[in-house]
Amino acid sequence: MTEFDSISSEVFVVKKTLISMGDKEVEFIKSKAIKSPRKRARICAHQSNSDALHEMFIAISPKSYIRPHKHFEKSESFHIIEGVVDVIIFDEYGEINDVIKLGEKASGRNYYYKLSESKFHTLIIHSDILVMHEITNGPFERDQSVYASFSPEEDDAEAVNQYIENLSIKSEEFSRG
Repeated sequence: MTEFDSISSEVFVVKKTLISMGDKEVEFIKSKAIKSPRKRARICAHQSNSDALHEMFIAISPKSYIRPHKHFEKSESFHIIEGVVDVIIFDEYGEINDVIKLGEKASGRNYYYKLSESKFHTLIIHSDILVMHEITNGPFERDQSVYASFSPEEDDAEAVNQYIENLSIKSEEFSRG
């Protein structure tokens, strides 16, 4: 198995510049996500926050709240390895602009997505766990992203649960047209 440095309970960075990822690494990151307080974990294939290209293998439980956010001057893409997810794209006021249904290849859904403009987005996970390979341009700087004011903060569990429940209903209605 690839060796990692542990940055936190949910962030791991590969120790070498030549790496390969497979089932052992996916099982490792899934187990870390399930145990982490925010129910997600990632393996960073890039060495530092200042790298020009950031590649991450991310495992997320459906119990994790990915607060709607957008990135400035960034592109991001996902390749789904395991699980089923809806990527919700919003306008500036929180209205749904698009729902991208993704899943592992066997799901029959598309398994790749790329967003190259600054739009608010979040994930609604429909499987026991989601594992994806995410690529974005670096460097990582916290002020390059902003959370949506129309969404609750992560530490307000009651508001988060209500928001996710309502968003799930709205996204299904949007998908049905």
